[in-house]
Amino acid sequence: MAGCSMAQRLAVAALVLTLATPPLYAQAVDSLTIAIGQALVEERLVGATWALVSPAGMVVGAAGLRDASRKTPMSSDDRVQVGSIAKTFIATGVLRLVTDGRVALDAPVAQYLPDTPIENPWEGTAPLLVRHLLDHTGGLDDARMWQVFSLRASAAAPLRDGLARGARPVRVRHRPGDRFSYSNTGFLLLGMLIEAVTGTRYERWLGAALLAPLEMTRSTFEFVTQTGPQQDTTLAMGHFDLRTTSATVPVHVRPAAQFTTTAADMARFARFLMSDGRVAGRVLVDSLLLRAMARPTTTEAARAGLAAGYAFGLMRRDRHGVLGRCHLGNQGTFRASLCLFPEQQRAFFIAHNVDPEEANFDRIDALLVRALGVWSPPEHQARPPGVEPARWEGLYVTRPNRFAQFAYLDELTGVTRVRWNGTALRLQPLQGTARTLTPVGGAFFRAADRREATHVLLRSTEDRPIITDGFRTLERVRPLTVYTRWASALGGLAALLYLLVAGGVRSVQALRRGTWRSEPLRWPAACLASMLLAPALYLTQSFLAIGDPTPANATIALLTGLFPFTLLVAVVHRVRAGLPGHAARLDLLALAGGLQWCVVLAAWGLLPFALWR
Repeated sequence: MAGCSMAQRLAVAALVLTLATPPLYAQAVDSLTIAIGQALVEERLVGATWALVSPAGMVVGAAGLRDASRKTPMSSDDRVQVGSIAKTFIATGVLRLVTDGRVALDAPVAQYLPDTPIENPWEGTAPLLVRHLLDHTGGLDDARMWQVFSLRASAAAPLRDGLARGARPVRVRHRPGDRFSYSNTGFLLLGMLIEAVTGTRYERWLGAALLAPLEMTRSTFEFVTQTGPQQDTTLAMGHFDLRTTSATVPVHVRPAAQFTTTAADMARFARFLMSDGRVAGRVLVDSLLLRAMARPTTTEAARAGLAAGYAFGLMRRDRHGVLGRCHLGNQGTFRASLCLFPEQQRAFFIAHNVDPEEANFDRIDALLVRALGVWSPPEHQARPPGVEPARWEGLYVTRPNRFAQFAYLDELTGVTRVRWNGTALRLQPLQGTARTLTPVGGAFFRAADRREATHVLLRSTEDRPIITDGFRTLERVRPLTVYTRWASALGGLAALLYLLVAGGVRSVQALRRGTWRSEPLRWPAACLASMLLAPALYLTQSFLAIGDPTPANATIALLTGLFPFTLLVAVVHRVRAGLPGHAARLDLLALAGGLQWCVVLAAWGLLPFALWR
């Protein structure tokens, strides 16, 4: 096979595999395995297993380790966790119910879940629909920390237990249908919907209605882990890093993230998604619904003609010079990618048993794309814009933001400055790398590393300038709003620093002199010092318990809850003691600066700082 490309060798190898001739198959698989194995080492990853699907057949492979602590090699037969790719299965299950006439895409969610309280300010004109949950356009919060990072979740608990604490309703934060905003909560609701319609646990129904017909015999929606009573010795071990292993734990939002499978089973699923929806002559899912996956229809971006977006469990992904329908997944210790190229009847799946932020996973995905021989579509060429981009200059924030719990932090630090230089649009975030967008006609713009239009300039229903890529919508805000928030935060931080340093030094000196009770800043300084020491308690707990009321979290919540009261006590003490000089007046100014920021943080739900709420 000298002189052949990797894609050609792989295609021949797949055909040879079908004819059961091992030598050439081994040659092709070995070359790809070597390339991925080298990438795993250089990116400091542990192991990976993958599958490639083409018209010639299916190829599976593996590289690296399935368990770093035991130095056991990864096998292509090993089971893996796929995290959020579970959403693609949930969506396909709902599409089967739609095909069978048991669920309507444009029916209100409340029709199927009448006992689930939903707070939707747009109920009269835009009710929350099943379609919106499938497309991540319901305007819902993604998830709270306790829903995704907890060691107190139970795999046997009713799904409703993972929806909200207490009687808190599901809150719609933006007009349903208009904008994409990723939501694990939305797919938890879809799991509940499946159970309400079928009358059985979603795990059991999907196993019988979807996995069994597709002959995915080594896949399950049930909880599977590497240790304990439910241990599976064929499940690869999860890792936090090259040395630290971690067994899988249950999650509260399990329909959005809980699925165990193999590379071969994922190849079977990929082939089905690219088919006409028939299995053994029977229509499992209507072919029109399968073709509608990754084709959004309701969003502002889609209505404007932008192809990018998410629909029915898959996203349109423009990467590595090719356009695919994909879903990514991670759960802290695993990371996975599924990408389909239906027009070419090609697909790949890969799962890693570690998920470090600094690793370049796109590098490995690109190897699989090249191995498949996926061809590139024509590139959208630069053309004069059909709008006046200068009208969109200004400061922008993401609306809606992904996590309601941290909305204030996003509004404060997630600011992007947009400028037009006459030939290109520049998006410069406060944090991160700037992007330069080239006009490609009309209101459309393209990022330099993409094939088709990636952004569109629009005006919202409230006539605000917005810039969207189909997955994130930037909405222009008044500079005064941004600068006021920054001034408030900077003033608060400066006040805390003053109270910690000046108050701390003076409190120590007063303690030595025996006059500690007369120092006005003693309590705020002591509380701040305790806050700095408290994070050490997190070394005693698992990262996966970050959303539980652990001693570390409880301590932080207690201290942050007490801090405003220490400021008030200090203000009273300072005023009663008088303001004889500049230092006393500076004390009062710092206390006022700290109090105003506490009020702001409390208004945004960040004070007291309790991650389990």
